[in-house]
Amino acid sequence: MPSILSDGTRIHFDERGSGPPLILLMGLGAPGSLWADHVSAYERHFRCFLIDNRGAGESDQPPGPYTTRMMAEDTARLMQSLGIERARVAGISMGSGIAQELALAHPDLVRSLVLISSWARCDAYTRAVFDHFKKMRALASPADFVQLLQLWITSPAYYAQNLGNLARDQDNAADGYMPLPAFAAQSDACSSHNTLDRLGEISAPSLLTVGALDIFTPMRLSDEMHARIPGSKLLIFDGRGHIHHWEDLQRFNAQTLQFLLEH
Repeated sequence: MPSILSDGTRIHFDERGSGPPLILLMGLGAPGSLWADHVSAYERHFRCFLIDNRGAGESDQPPGPYTTRMMAEDTARLMQSLGIERARVAGISMGSGIAQELALAHPDLVRSLVLISSWARCDAYTRAVFDHFKKMRALASPADFVQLLQLWITSPAYYAQNLGNLARDQDNAADGYMPLPAFAAQSDACSSHNTLDRLGEISAPSLLTVGALDIFTPMRLSDEMHARIPGSKLLIFDGRGHIHHWEDLQRFNAQTLQFLLEH
């Protein structure tokens, strides 16, 4: 897997497909490879860059603190190192926070934005969720923590319908498990993320997607972003949770691909 150096931190990425560049930013604790089910649709139209954010996957795991702005600068340096002058950018959960900061700090780099399961600032509830995740990550076994995470990020129907696959994920949780200090640093980056008062400065065409049953980053957080990002579109997935992008994969891929092609 290729990499670039960002302020002394090695940032790894994978590249798939051909065409105009598409930057893909994953969420808390997750490597860029988890974009695979979406890239299978995107790579026929775009040159996709699946990034391991600092602390995740094959990227370095420097001591914290991390911030979404810091990870946005990692992304900007990666683009500049690869000679990418402007790209479409999509981010899931924490990745959407990174994408917001990238669009605000480097508007010339961002052609359009897809912000998935997003928030612009944590309220007391959401901050408590991230703090709880950090505490439980320190106390629980890998299998127990993954089960806890699954219960938070899936809708009840999806959880019930996929018990076998989810149980296998729990059994395999120790494989590639992110070290606690890196997970805690990413959690703190999520808690401290705050772009709410700057969202009006985003000039790139923006699509927000959210699951109506998301209890992790509830729909009200996407609603307030939609109200503040000029000309933004909001796509709601009824009956779906935080990972609506996997729960309703075909619809998500089709509608986000259409937006990316139009912008």
